[in-house]
Amino acid sequence: MAGELKDHIKNAISRYYMRRIPAPAACLLFIIILSFVFPLRSFINPAAFTTGDSPKAFAESDRAYVSCSLDKLYFTGYRKQVFGSTLGYYYYSLSGDRLLIVLLTGKTCEQGIPTLENAFFTAKLTPYGQAETDLLARLSADLSWSGAGLSKNIPAYLVSEPAAGGALAVILKVFMFFVLIYAAASLVLNIVYTLLPELAPPVQRLSVYGHPRRLLARAEIELSTLPQLATEDMYITQHFFIETSKYGIAIVPISAITWIYKYSTLHRFLWHISAISYTLYITTNHHQIIKCPKNIKSDIDGVMDYLSEANHNILVGFNEKNREAARRMEDSDTVIERIRKFMGQKL
Repeated sequence: MAGELKDHIKNAISRYYMRRIPAPAACLLFIIILSFVFPLRSFINPAAFTTGDSPKAFAESDRAYVSCSLDKLYFTGYRKQVFGSTLGYYYYSLSGDRLLIVLLTGKTCEQGIPTLENAFFTAKLTPYGQAETDLLARLSADLSWSGAGLSKNIPAYLVSEPAAGGALAVILKVFMFFVLIYAAASLVLNIVYTLLPELAPPVQRLSVYGHPRRLLARAEIELSTLPQLATEDMYITQHFFIETSKYGIAIVPISAITWIYKYSTLHRFLWHISAISYTLYITTNHHQIIKCPKNIKSDIDGVMDYLSEANHNILVGFNEKNREAARRMEDSDTVIERIRKFMGQKL
């Protein structure tokens, strides 16, 4: 068995994080596919759109969402209403012989002021609907423009601020941004931890007890040479408790354990109890809580018995007396740490 457990902890860490790679990878792949079906890239990072740019060229190149900086916008006198509420105010901008129709929110145009010298806003380029078609007909009559000339010089896209704004759009943009960042970071970190298990959190958590890599190396040697107790995924060596299950990895110096207890969970199928599993809880003197779920009672009982014999200061079992004692130890350790930090600063 000793030979089988050579580098067992590092291999278990690599397997654990390798199993966590597909989820963020699938999430990123899904977002990439969506970005080709829907203008997600443009939505998250709108392209710069200025006076004189062609909305048709932007829309047809998957840049439907734009960050606008427009000069000389004139109010048409018309508003867009939905169920009696004003959705936006129609403005137009002239660049040479080209006419641009813009729909602005009341906040941007101050509820329809006659002229905007400069306007900065985020918008979506949308094809004209019936409302815009009717607007052009009325606008051509108001300004004495010919219908043929008007249709020739007006792009068939509306620059609509309301279509790109609103609380829902902001929430969606923030959500997509964080999902993208989280998925990418998770994928990179899981790959790194798979290839370099010494950098993984289960090892780095050992820093409160000493040098993480040295403690890992020592635990590997003890586990590979003479493990003193072994279950399916929990091990005890001379100085360490080790868990290497699919639910998590833990390496804990036995001398740092302050409290251990088990908790049972009933698993039901419909109204029948299908199984009972047990979770081992381990609390350390550095406020770390390790959970070892879905074990059988005999395994956890054996681990608890051995740990209590190896360290007589460990509190065993969940009861009010042990909970209070563990809390007092945590408070005492906190005070000691504060004194050490204070003395270290003074020195």
